[in-house]
Amino acid sequence: MSRKHVLLSAALAASLLVAVPGSGAAADTDYTLKIDATKKGPSIDDSMYGVFFEDINRAADGGLYAELVQNRSFEYDPADNASYHGLTSWAPHSGTVDLADDTGRMNERNRRYLKLGLPAGVINSGYNSGIAVQSGQRYDFSVWARADQAAQLTATITDPAGAALGDPVKVQVNGDGWTRYTGTIRAQKSTTTGRLLVTGGGTGTLRLDMVSLMPQDTFKGHGLRRDLAEKIAALKPGFVRFPGGCLVNTGSHYGYDAPNFERRRSYQWKDTIGPVEQRATNWNFWGYNQSYGLGYYEYFQFSEDIGAMPLPVVPALVTGCGQNRATDDPALLARHIQDTLDLIEFANGPADSTWGRKRAEMGHPKPFRLTHLGVGNEENLPDEFMARFTQFRDAINAKYPDITVVSNSGPDDTGGTFDRLWQLNKQAGVKMIDEHYYNSPSWFLENNNRYDSYDRNGPKVFLGEYASQDNRYFNALSEAAFMTGLERNADVVKLASYAPLLANEDYVQWRPDMIWFNNHASWGSASYEMQKLFMTNVGDHVVPSTASATPSTQAPITGAIGLSTWATAASYDDVSVTSASGQALFSDDFSGTDARWTKSGRGAWNVVNGAYVQSDAAAEDTLVTAGDKTWRDYTLNLKATKQSGREGFLVAFGVQDTGNYYWWNLGGWNNTQSAVEKAVGGAKSTLMTNGTRIDAGRTYDVRVEVRGRHVALFLDGQKWGEFTDDKLAEPFRQVVTRDLATGELIVKVVNAQDNAARTRIDLGVPVASTARATVLQGRPDDVNTEFSQPIRSRAEQVRVASSFTHTFPPNSVTFLRIRSRS
Repeated sequence: MSRKHVLLSAALAASLLVAVPGSGAAADTDYTLKIDATKKGPSIDDSMYGVFFEDINRAADGGLYAELVQNRSFEYDPADNASYHGLTSWAPHSGTVDLADDTGRMNERNRRYLKLGLPAGVINSGYNSGIAVQSGQRYDFSVWARADQAAQLTATITDPAGAALGDPVKVQVNGDGWTRYTGTIRAQKSTTTGRLLVTGGGTGTLRLDMVSLMPQDTFKGHGLRRDLAEKIAALKPGFVRFPGGCLVNTGSHYGYDAPNFERRRSYQWKDTIGPVEQRATNWNFWGYNQSYGLGYYEYFQFSEDIGAMPLPVVPALVTGCGQNRATDDPALLARHIQDTLDLIEFANGPADSTWGRKRAEMGHPKPFRLTHLGVGNEENLPDEFMARFTQFRDAINAKYPDITVVSNSGPDDTGGTFDRLWQLNKQAGVKMIDEHYYNSPSWFLENNNRYDSYDRNGPKVFLGEYASQDNRYFNALSEAAFMTGLERNADVVKLASYAPLLANEDYVQWRPDMIWFNNHASWGSASYEMQKLFMTNVGDHVVPSTASATPSTQAPITGAIGLSTWATAASYDDVSVTSASGQALFSDDFSGTDARWTKSGRGAWNVVNGAYVQSDAAAEDTLVTAGDKTWRDYTLNLKATKQSGREGFLVAFGVQDTGNYYWWNLGGWNNTQSAVEKAVGGAKSTLMTNGTRIDAGRTYDVRVEVRGRHVALFLDGQKWGEFTDDKLAEPFRQVVTRDLATGELIVKVVNAQDNAARTRIDLGVPVASTARATVLQGRPDDVNTEFSQPIRSRAEQVRVASSFTHTFPPNSVTFLRIRSRS
């Protein structure tokens, strides 16, 4: 998961640089689509489309992992989240309630436990608004307990007022050794705001740990929340990439191994297997606590349950995701390499091997058939990463030559890190490279041909993370247009997965997301519906086809200017704008007020000693603007000085509004690189990058020359870079594949515009007279929610022939399954 700054806006389609019909207001635009059904293009692997699971947005605990009790082992800690404590999500009900962390603990990985001075009780509120139960369903309660005197333990599901919603579980706790006690509660009423009330009767002290409430009705009986797992399974994914993401390779805040075994340890697979009460509970990169109840065994099991290839990712001991550290401990590196070899044995080894035996003891004697494994994720230190990656790769290939070891190309689709990693990967003979990018809808419409020019004999591409920056239908349309290019290049792009997969609506660290949920319901986003359409209609190979383009025009870059900062205090001075002919358009030396500038409301902007100063070093995206939206062909000059903070400064041009602009991001990404970014509808994409860093206290001369669609940038009088933003966001895209099992051509057409696309289709072979059509259609701003899902596919029958005309609706994706008679 990349840390690229993401801005979200409802106005996605309004100001795109799109190809527009030449006739302006025409209801239809005419196209031709020619298909050479007698020829065969690249083969498409069954595993091409998959899913990427990362424990982000509470995707695991409170999500896919069906456990209903939050903080079941009392391990929440302020070291993980400042708002946490050992009784987070718990409340005393009666009597004396204390936490203990002493030699009486259950084991070294499960340190804290609850002490009740009897009679006493506690209440757990679960996730979201409470614990959701359904009338008539059964829920398994379990707890590890010990008592210095015989005690009666009762567990009940209640409403917030304390009224019982089912028959209670009652067990007798005898003995002062940790013992697991179980029972089943049958819910008599449905609720989304339930509580788990646990009480102890008698005298003396009752100790509790690992308090659990699990629905009996889980996906295939393997402990996963049924509705979420079924939505994932309905995609028919070819692979599951897990467990991250930034979660994997960032280590803890203290480095790759914390000072003690229990707290803030980096994600390591061995911590996540075995009996759940013996698994670690740990810090999560995304700001909360993770229980590891959903661990490596469960990931492998889930992949098998849905018929997908497992694709785990292990840390390379070089941080990514905005961090820049690499281990220099050879012993630690050697240990992680051995852990990776042990992981392969856990997945594939015989039941009598050391780690294969552990898999068998957990209930799966047969191997999981692991074939691909990723090492590292979004590293920002290319050379350091490759030095360590090759050690992992060589050790794995020496023992397991059939395993494909996947490398990566950093956190973005372009730039110095991306180029260097591709160079190093090619030199090292890497088989597959994992690319990640999150960009604006316009970027996806503009880059359908991204992989057309990739080396057919070079490393294959695993597009492990991608998404258009919002969850509106227009985002899904732009992704669909891009996916036709992925399929056309299936000889290069072997695997692809939208990301992230899951988001709990009350715990969102990142958006967009494919599947949304709360404690009682789940729904697919527009992108989920789009992914499902592609993933369940892949085909076996590409059929060559060509389509005409949309008649188009391109206007020059126009817009006002702007100044901004991101987690940085900075000052600006001597701002001037002149036309290409030398006419003065704007000038401000801040000898007076800032009345000519429009503020966004973020940051602390004031004129101080003849300069314009943004003094809040914590504020983000503090954009202020000035000038005329109609300006074109101009030169912007200014002086900029970083005062303090994490980054540098941002100089905007071509500003139409706060969601549509270009800016030169100098010293971005924690002052690790600089870039030019383009925002469209609030979503950004990177046009070019450079490794420039910004020094605090130094004044920089900044010049931006805008000519037509060409921009040149100068820093301290030296040309820093230049680009021409002339890619068209083509709204009409297509790809054709063949399903060998059914004998059908699958004609896939994306029409991401407000005009219908009247298309003459030439198949060149005799076909049946009718075809099955599956259509997604909606308004660009439509969003699927819990209560309304306007974006759903519909099935139709259409008339076809070897040559026929079909009109594709506005803002639609259509899959035609046409049976060939030849």
